[in-house]
Amino acid sequence: MTFAGAGQPSSGRTFPGPTFPGRLADGKRPQDAQPGVDVDIPAGEVWLGGRFTAPEGAAAVVVFAHGSGSSRHSPRNRYVSNVLIDAGFATLLFDLLTPVEDAQRANVFDIGLLGRRLVEVTGWLRREQGADGIPLGYFGASTGAAAALWAAAELRADVGAVVSRGGRPDLATPQLPRVTAPTLLIVGGKDEAVLELNERAARQMTTENEVAVIPGATHVFEEPGALEAAAGLARSWFTRHLIPATARRH
Repeated sequence: MTFAGAGQPSSGRTFPGPTFPGRLADGKRPQDAQPGVDVDIPAGEVWLGGRFTAPEGAAAVVVFAHGSGSSRHSPRNRYVSNVLIDAGFATLLFDLLTPVEDAQRANVFDIGLLGRRLVEVTGWLRREQGADGIPLGYFGASTGAAAALWAAAELRADVGAVVSRGGRPDLATPQLPRVTAPTLLIVGGKDEAVLELNERAARQMTTENEVAVIPGATHVFEEPGALEAAAGLARSWFTRHLIPATARRH
């Protein structure tokens, strides 16, 4: 797995594979980890389940933040993750809450809590062997998009790009002006209420941003071709902002 520094061409250094300061979900020692593994990630006093995949030659990583009522097993996020992996990105999907926490409805909409979890997990990634300083982006869906923007505002230059799918950026309103990462807000054309919230959020942001509308799509992008279109937009945005031109795959 080869990572490049943010905004710099890949040095060609090949890392022996990720090692984790946490523990694998199957009980193996951290040094036994291989790309495409289920892991338990330490976050304060809890452990969060995750799935980390790093294709050979990956030069950037995208961390996913799922929406309310979902998890790392979200079929839509997994689809987008696979599209990004095929394009050469490493990806991490993880649970923002433990099962006990998720059962408490208030936690699902506690954007500060979710954002802090994302910051902690990002720190976990940054501590991996050879992963410090690599280009990193966030992909958030629904309330997870608010968490992604909250965390991006806290970490600022450490996050190179953010993509929101059917997101609720309004839930992170106080943080929006502090976000420095270029942000793409993808919204379904038929998701009119959320589209208005995204357009309003875009006007509150001072960083480069864009609202991309998928015609005919509703909030969950279940219409034929809608999710594929959203995944393609995300891939292009992350490629543009995270992958140096000399390292892009053609």
